[in-house]
Amino acid sequence: MLAKTKSKQPRKQRKAIYEAPLHRRQKLMAVPLSKELRKKYGRRSVPVRKGDEVRVMRGDFRGKEGKVFRVDLKKLRIYIDGVTRKKSTGEEVRVPVHPSNVMITKLNLEDKKRQKIFERIAAIKSTGGE
Repeated sequence: MLAKTKSKQPRKQRKAIYEAPLHRRQKLMAVPLSKELRKKYGRRSVPVRKGDEVRVMRGDFRGKEGKVFRVDLKKLRIYIDGVTRKKSTGEEVRVPVHPSNVMITKLNLEDKKRQKIFERIAAIKSTGGE
């Protein structure tokens, strides 16, 4: 469950997202996995983290690939290396991208806890469910 609302009204849905606490916003940062990763882990999407490699699927930067540089839970955006725009001063700045517009191509498994989670998922998948 995302928020305390069961309403179908778009204004209340948006309000629930804008007012969601940070621990619930983490779920909103879920990003679809590539077909290979989906097959390997048996999951459709996982929350994106710094260090994951992603491909932009929608928008002006469609087709660009890069590492996630920063995940901004407050703004519900991710920043990717290589997705930049030039300012009028000539300075390059990273452009924030909504997580629904990207796809994870390679997971960052340096974190031992995250690695165990994916090993557990793979083990459950290999035994044929629960």
